[in-house]
Amino acid sequence: MRKFLVVLDDTRECLNAMRFAAMRASHTGGGVLILSVIPPEEYQHWIGVGEIMREEARERIEAHFEVFAKWMRDRQGVDPELLVREGDPCAEILDVISEHPEIGVLVLGAGTGKSGPGPLVTQMTKQAGSLPCPLTVVPGEMSKEKLEQIT
Repeated sequence: MRKFLVVLDDTRECLNAMRFAAMRASHTGGGVLILSVIPPEEYQHWIGVGEIMREEARERIEAHFEVFAKWMRDRQGVDPELLVREGDPCAEILDVISEHPEIGVLVLGAGTGKSGPGPLVTQMTKQAGSLPCPLTVVPGEMSKEKLEQIT
């Protein structure tokens, strides 16, 4: 089964990427793999404090995932998988794609601020020509109605 890889982070545009991935998976009989990456620099504190912060980050990620997963199951009939990694987001995305040959599309949400689409989209589009799967960039301001039309 072809899977859509989508990144779960704290950005607003993540929501549209999640919607797009779930709707496309639903319409094409695919699946959704949700990746959340914890940057290592968040835990360069004392070991005990770093472990507590890491566990809190995982709990926060799992809570966000459950919200998206419930919507995907109830509205789209898609049961997503969660994968949590620690490291550089771009490197982790590339590793996940290489480890999971069933991934057919990488879906990212583009920011709408003056600073551009966001660091993740900027970095991944530079590598788009060498990715083993297509990259879909979903505009952060796209309406739910428009997303439904194009998926």
